[in-house]
Amino acid sequence: MKDALANAEDKRAAGEAVAALVEDGMVVGLGTGSTVAWTIRRLGSMVGDGLEILGVPTSYQAESLAIECGITLTTLSQHPSLDLAIDGADQVDEGFFVIKGGGAAHAREKVVAYSARRFAIVADASKYVPRLDHPVPLEVLPFAAGIVSRKVEELGGRATLRQAKMKDGPVITDNGNFIVDADFGEILDPSLLANRLSAIPGLVEHGIFENLDRLYIARSGEVEVIDRPK
Repeated sequence: MKDALANAEDKRAAGEAVAALVEDGMVVGLGTGSTVAWTIRRLGSMVGDGLEILGVPTSYQAESLAIECGITLTTLSQHPSLDLAIDGADQVDEGFFVIKGGGAAHAREKVVAYSARRFAIVADASKYVPRLDHPVPLEVLPFAAGIVSRKVEELGGRATLRQAKMKDGPVITDNGNFIVDADFGEILDPSLLANRLSAIPGLVEHGIFENLDRLYIARSGEVEVIDRPK
């Protein structure tokens, strides 16, 4: 119980710390997940104090929370270039490669992250590792789930169609697609794997991100800020 409470406090500390990057007049990508939810709440409080920003949510969950917190929303159609994107992560390695998609929103999260001039990740210390070894979420067309799984196995991975927890059947993304979790064990070359996954027909988007600029890591209530190695 103590570990769970400490982890929750670390998530809050990291999520709130990254809000300091947001300045008046910015257009900000708002990520999905339990850590960045604290960022959205903190930004809502700052908006209540007079901060003027526009938010681009990456999921219905983020959109709902942002509206609840009083953040004015916009779209990439209206603002195709963002000042900043903030999100959580399933795992980040020392080379600044990121795995995302535990919330099944990584396709939209990646579009938003790559539309921003700066991309920041918030996470607790358990997510920061020397090498990635977390299963890579893949958003796939339902029609293509079979071929995607087969191609993953040809690349040396193990493919599992993600099942919903509160209903029978697979998880359905906000885009109406399936999620296949591809376990490759320790990933020695994330960039190479990303390129190979991108070449699979029917794979809409994989969860490897390569554009992280700044990382906020919380451990024992303290937040460490790490910038991308030069």
